[in-house]
Amino acid sequence: MKKSRSVGASSSLNGLGKQDGESRRKRKMAEITQALNMTPVDVPALRRMAISEGGLLTDEIRRQVWPRLLNVSVDNIPEQLETVDRDNNKDFNQVLLDVQRSLRRFPPGMPDEQREGLQEELTDIILRVLVKNPQLHYYQGYHDIVVTFLLVLGERLATALVEKLSTHHLRDFMDPTMDNTKHILNYLMPIIERVNPEVYDFMQQAEVGTIFALSWLITWFGHVLSDFRHVVRLYDFFLACHPLMPIYFAAVIVLHREEEVLDCECDMAMMHHLLSRIPQDLPYETLISRAGDLFVQFPPSELARERSQQPFSLSRTAVSTFKDFELASTQQRPDTVLRQRRMEQQTTGRRFMRLAVMGLTVALGAAALAVVNSALEWAPKLDLLFP
Repeated sequence: MKKSRSVGASSSLNGLGKQDGESRRKRKMAEITQALNMTPVDVPALRRMAISEGGLLTDEIRRQVWPRLLNVSVDNIPEQLETVDRDNNKDFNQVLLDVQRSLRRFPPGMPDEQREGLQEELTDIILRVLVKNPQLHYYQGYHDIVVTFLLVLGERLATALVEKLSTHHLRDFMDPTMDNTKHILNYLMPIIERVNPEVYDFMQQAEVGTIFALSWLITWFGHVLSDFRHVVRLYDFFLACHPLMPIYFAAVIVLHREEEVLDCECDMAMMHHLLSRIPQDLPYETLISRAGDLFVQFPPSELARERSQQPFSLSRTAVSTFKDFELASTQQRPDTVLRQRRMEQQTTGRRFMRLAVMGLTVALGAAALAVVNSALEWAPKLDLLFP
């Protein structure tokens, strides 16, 4: 068995400003260490650290925290990974083609021998997860997510986390058809409409649709961002939040580019060309904060209700199957980072209730959200979770 390697980009805290940046970085690292050393581990605090400005700071920290965010017990991961039978695997040829085309996802200047070894591990991780979970169907772009976990975590740990992610957050993308993926994409335009009706109307007039955001969603932006530091920063955020958060982040990217969109020719092809190419100099921390705010203001249940969608888009898709993400609510309080951030800006009664909902959502995943359809209906859950 090959020895796992971890070759991520242990980036500096890009999100923090220069003034007091180092002291804030050290303070955050101390808080993460403290949360990891608690018994039980303070997972809500880790979620707060992953969401807040700068994310988890380094890949060394991510190797400790990402398993906690996905509720994966590192102690239960086998030391020896299963041998992969490539010859009799129906997905092998397509996976091999995609992995061979993934050169740009590896750090520039990496020796060919090292990269080729990692590509072998990448192929094995994907096939191993698919063999163990025959209900999952490979899709092109899946390897863009898996390679991120491989580069940060190494093969052994990445295999376990990718399997958990594939059977939960990514489950809808791994159906035999794209029906559930399309349903998730259908949340994009209602979010844009609520925030900026002018941009929404212009995009509707251009008939651009939402296909431009497909690769963003199904690769968690790994396929379209060239800087690995930005990719892992987003993964910190997505792993700590509700599984639909990537579609909210897609919306804030479009909204951030308002001027470009409105200056574009009102033509489907031209608009698609513009939107499908993400600028590499986005203000990621600002967009992350805004995505969290939009989730609080316009939760998926509200969007589905207002668009007269049947609840099946929440109840039938695998986004609602997060029972093992309930994180032992009798022992841990739901995370409140987005509630706290939003409370600093506005403290009206209705907004406070929405923020309480977001606090629950971050900790419980979509399971709680799918069951409850109005703010008042959250009261029993709040009583149970906040004894």
